[in-house]
This record gives sequence, C-alpha cells and structure tokens, in this order.
Amino acid sequence: MFHESLVCCFLYSITKYGYPPPAEKIPTYLEEMKALGYQSVELEGIRRDHLSTVHDMRHTIKEKADNLGLKVAYFCVVLPGLSSSDRKERAENLESFRKGCEIASVLESRGISDNGPLPPYRFPEDIPIVRHFDEELLMKARFPENLDWKEYWNDLVHTIQDCCDIAGEFNLGFHIHPCLGVLSSTTDGFLYLYDAVKRDNLRFLLDTANQFALKDNLALALRRLNGHVDYIHLSDNRGLKIEHLVPGNGAIHWDTFFETLDVVGFKGHIGIDVGGQESDVDDLDAGYIETANWLTDKLNLK
Repeated sequence: MFHESLVCCFLYSITKYGYPPPAEKIPTYLEEMKALGYQSVELEGIRRDHLSTVHDMRHTIKEKADNLGLKVAYFCVVLPGLSSSDRKERAENLESFRKGCEIASVLESRGISDNGPLPPYRFPEDIPIVRHFDEELLMKARFPENLDWKEYWNDLVHTIQDCCDIAGEFNLGFHIHPCLGVLSSTTDGFLYLYDAVKRDNLRFLLDTANQFALKDNLALALRRLNGHVDYIHLSDNRGLKIEHLVPGNGAIHWDTFFETLDVVGFKGHIGIDVGGQESDVDDLDAGYIETANWLTDKLNLK
C-alpha cells in the first residue's frame, strides 16, 4: 500500500469513464483506486446535478470508503457559476457549494476545492462542460456588455469570502485550483485574490502541470506560496499545452521541485493527477502505480 499522503486523483476515474463520470458509480471508482494500492483518494461533484447525486450518496460513499480502508483526503466541486456576473446564479451555486462542504464533512476530508474563479465568460452555447478551457475556446468567449469590472470584482470577493466562511463552518480549507482561463491560474493571481478576500482558510491547490504550461516557475511558486499550500496535484508537462503526463515524460525539472519542497518544509498531501483525453498516457493503471512508486522513493516514504 502507498503512503496515505499520496492521493489518487479523480482524474483517474474521469479518464476511464468520461467527463463527468457517472456519480452513481463512485463505489466502483473507490474499489478501482484501492486496487491500485492507494489509501487516500480524491472525489468530485461536478456542477449542480452531479454534485446533488453525490450529496444524496454521501453516507453510502463514506461507508464504502471505510469498508475499503480508504480516506477521501479532498473533495472537489466544479461550480463555475460561483463567479457568474449574475447574483442569482451565484446564490444558487453557493447553495451547491454548501452541499459540497456537507459531503466533504461526512467524508472527513481535509478540504474542499474548486477551479477558478472563472471570469464571466459568455460562450455561444453557455459555459461548456469541459475540464479545461483551451486557447481556441477562450478566443470565442465574450463578456456581458454591461459588465462593470470594479462592481463585479467586489461581488466576486464577497462570494469567495462566503465560500470560505461556509467551508469554515465545517472546519475545511477552501482550495483554489489553477487552470488556463481562470483568474487564479498562477501564483500572482492567487496572491492577489488572497489579499482581497482576507480569509486564512483560502488555500492554493498547486498544480505542477497546469502552472508549468502557463510558465509559472514552480520552485518560485513554492517559495511565494509557502504557508498557503496543503495539497499538490502532481503530473508532468512538456510546456506546450495543458496535459497531465507521468513524471519523466515531460519537461519539468523534478530535482529542483523536490529540493524546494524540502526548503519550504511541505508536509501536505500530493495527488497523482495523470491522464485526461488531452494527455498521451498509454497505460493509465501503470501510470498511477509508477508515479506513486516514484514519489515514494523521492519523498523517502518507505
């Protein structure tokens, strides 16, 4: 069994079953993650309907995880409407966010995460249900004609504060996950948001592949974000596009990364985040096992 600080990310199930993978099959996903050798896993609730199904199943999921000896270290929600320019939509998504926190609490997770915040894009057919926006899709995005940025930013800050306060009711950190197209896609973006929100439980979910692709220096990010990061999504990247590869198949300089982890004294969880249809991973199971074994050696977890 791998060390409990190593987490099998939900991207494993997404890669196998599509996006979003059926919520009803989460007990199966847990069995598959356990079979890989993991003790800790990550689960997701993706938009309102998927999240609501997970919420209905939360006690069943907890019982299944306990029977398998698994810990659900982090629970992720995907609620792009939290950063909508429409106040009613934000309020509705806050209700879903509370459901996400209720799920995370029942599962005894350490924190709840979400992508973003997502700017108030307008696409030809609403916000598409995709894991990551690509540059071509973002080029098609427009913004509301009556958007007042200062007013929008103030509303967004208040909404993120509400999220942090709701998470705090359940003793959870709120972890912002960076990806292409969001306002906190880099170290600078998160620190700007953190200074505005002023909530200690607002955290940053450092993502090696996404930030490397966005030219965010990982060693510098670890130093600047020291004290803000409890959880890392780890995979490799070649620096040309968003992709999540097995370490060693990309261009990230891992020796410098691990040296910096030691320098900042990182003691949190690391999620193996390999796969996705955007990535060239021939054998998914082997990739998750290989990466966990590699991390076990790198972090001296034996």
